[in-house]
Amino acid sequence: MSRGFKLSVLAAAVMAVAPAAQAFEAGDFVLRAGAVHVAPDDSSDSITVGGAPLLGAGVDSKVSVDTNTQLGLRATYMVTNHLGLGVLGATPFKHNINGGGDLPSDLKLGETKHLPPTLTLQYFPMASSSAFQPYAGVGVNYTVFFEEKTSSNLDTALNVASSELELDDSVGVAVEVGMDYMLSENFGLNAAIWWADINTDARVDVFDANGTKLAETDEFEVEIDPMVYMVGFTYKF
Repeated sequence: MSRGFKLSVLAAAVMAVAPAAQAFEAGDFVLRAGAVHVAPDDSSDSITVGGAPLLGAGVDSKVSVDTNTQLGLRATYMVTNHLGLGVLGATPFKHNINGGGDLPSDLKLGETKHLPPTLTLQYFPMASSSAFQPYAGVGVNYTVFFEEKTSSNLDTALNVASSELELDDSVGVAVEVGMDYMLSENFGLNAAIWWADINTDARVDVFDANGTKLAETDEFEVEIDPMVYMVGFTYKF
C-alpha cells in the first residue's frame, strides 16, 4: 500500500469524524461581540432665540456630531432556520457636539452620551449547513441621550455664566446587513453594517451667575442618522 494512499485514507477518516462548521438553526442563541464605530451623517436646524439668530444677525449657528467607537454586544435568537430576532447593545457612546453652519467645525459646543438599543428581524438566506451565512435585517432603534453638557466655549460665545443642553430621546427605523463565518460548531467571525434614523429635538437654556434662567433657544432638530460598523466574534449555543 503506497504512502500516498495511506495519507489519503487518513485524511478522509479525519474529515469524517471532524465536526462540520455550521451556521444557525431554529432555537439557537447567537452572541456577537466586537468593536462598533458610529459615524454620524449629521445635520441640524439653525439655532435661534425667539426666531432671531443665536449669536446675532449674519451668524448661522448649527451643530455637528463627531464619531465614536465602543464595545458592541449583539444577540440573535433563531426563530426558524432562516429568521432571527436580533438585539443590538453597546457600552455608552460619547460624542462631542461641535460647531456647524458659520461656526468652526472644531469648536466644541458640548457633549453627550447615548445608548442605542435596536431590535431587528433578521433573514438568513443560506441553508443551516453552510458555514458562511450572510443576513439582512430591519427593525426599530430607540436612542437614549444622557449626561448632556455644554462647554465653556458656548458660554463665552453667549456671554453667560452657564448653560444647559437638553436632547430628547429618539425612535426610528434601523436596517442592517452582515455576515457570519463559523470556524467551528460554536465559534466564528462576524462583520456588519447598520443605518439608523436618529433625530433629536434639542434646546439650550442659559443662566446668570446666580443660576437664574435668562433665556432658552427655540427647539431645534439635530439629525444624526449614523452609519454603524462592527467587526468581531460570534459564539453560538
